[in-house]
Amino acid sequence: AVFCSCAIAACSRSDPEKAPGVAVVAPELSAATKPAPPASATSRDAETEAGPREPAHELTWSFDATEVGPMGVVVSIPEHNPGERFPVLIAFHGLGEAKKGPERGARGWLDDYWMGRALERLNRGFLVREDFLGFVEEQRLASINQGLKSRAYAGLVVVTPYTPTVIRGERPFDNAPPLARFVNDVLLPRVVRETPALVAPQATGVDGVSLGGRAAILVGLLKPERFGALGALQAAFDPEDVPEIVERARRALDENPELKLRLVSSDDDYYLGVNRAIARALRSAEVPHSLLVVPGPHAYEFNRGPGAYEMLLFHDRVLRGLPPL
Repeated sequence: AVFCSCAIAACSRSDPEKAPGVAVVAPELSAATKPAPPASATSRDAETEAGPREPAHELTWSFDATEVGPMGVVVSIPEHNPGERFPVLIAFHGLGEAKKGPERGARGWLDDYWMGRALERLNRGFLVREDFLGFVEEQRLASINQGLKSRAYAGLVVVTPYTPTVIRGERPFDNAPPLARFVNDVLLPRVVRETPALVAPQATGVDGVSLGGRAAILVGLLKPERFGALGALQAAFDPEDVPEIVERARRALDENPELKLRLVSSDDDYYLGVNRAIARALRSAEVPHSLLVVPGPHAYEFNRGPGAYEMLLFHDRVLRGLPPL
C-alpha cells in the first residue's frame, strides 16, 4: 500500500505523483469579524508571584541512529509560569514531509501545516471561519467557540517527530514496533526530562495526519498503557487493514479502558471510506471511539485549517480529563 501526505491529491498502490499544494495565505481578521474575547481568557504576558512567565519556544533534537534510522524532533513549548506543567501531544506529519528527510520533515506541522498560527489563534480565545480556511460548519464553529468561552485553551507540549516511511506497505503493524519503541523508550523519557511535561500516561496523547495518522494508530495501539488519548486525522489505511486495527484496538482498550480513541476525516478525504469502515467495525466490536467528519480535502488546507484545530482542541481537553468539544 502507498500512503499520501496531505499534499497529494490522489493515491494508488503505485507511487503517487505529488500534486502541487495550494498556496493559502493566512488571513488577517477585520474588526467586523472579531468576536469579543471570552471572559475566561487570561493575559499571556502577566507576571506571577513566582516570577515572570517563561516565553513560548522550540527545542530541536537530532537522533543520528535509531531503530528506524536518523530521526529529527521539534518540541513546541507554550508560554508558561515557572513550575507549570502541560500534557504532551506526539503529532506525526504526512508522507510529503517524510520525503524531505528527518530535519525538515520534523518541522512539517510547524512550517507546512501552520501549527504556530493555530496556536496563536487558540490563545486568542476564539476562532472565526477564516481560521479554518473556510472548511468548517457554522454549528461546529459555534460549539468550539462556546467551549473556548467556558474554558480557554490551556496549552500542550507538542512534540513533532519525523514520520519514517518504514511504516508504509502491507501489514503495517509488522513494521511499527521499532517506531513505537523509539517514541516510548527514547523520545518520551527525554520529553519528561527536558520540558515542562506532565509525567502521567493519561496526560500523554498521540495523533497525526494521513501517513502520520497511520503512525499514531500503530504506536498508540502497540503501547496503549503509555497514552491517555489516541487520535488520527485522515488516517492512511487500506480496507484490508481494518480487521487487525479493530482487534488491536479491542485489546488496547481491555488493557487501558481509559484510553480515548478518536478518528477524524473530511468529506473530500480519499481515506474517508476506510475511516468509516474502521469506525463501523469498532462499533460492531463494542470498542469505545468516536468518528468526526468535517468539511475539507485531503490537502494542506485541511492540515492548516480543521486538522490542526481539531487535533489541538481534542488533546488539550481529554488529556486533562475533560470531555472533548
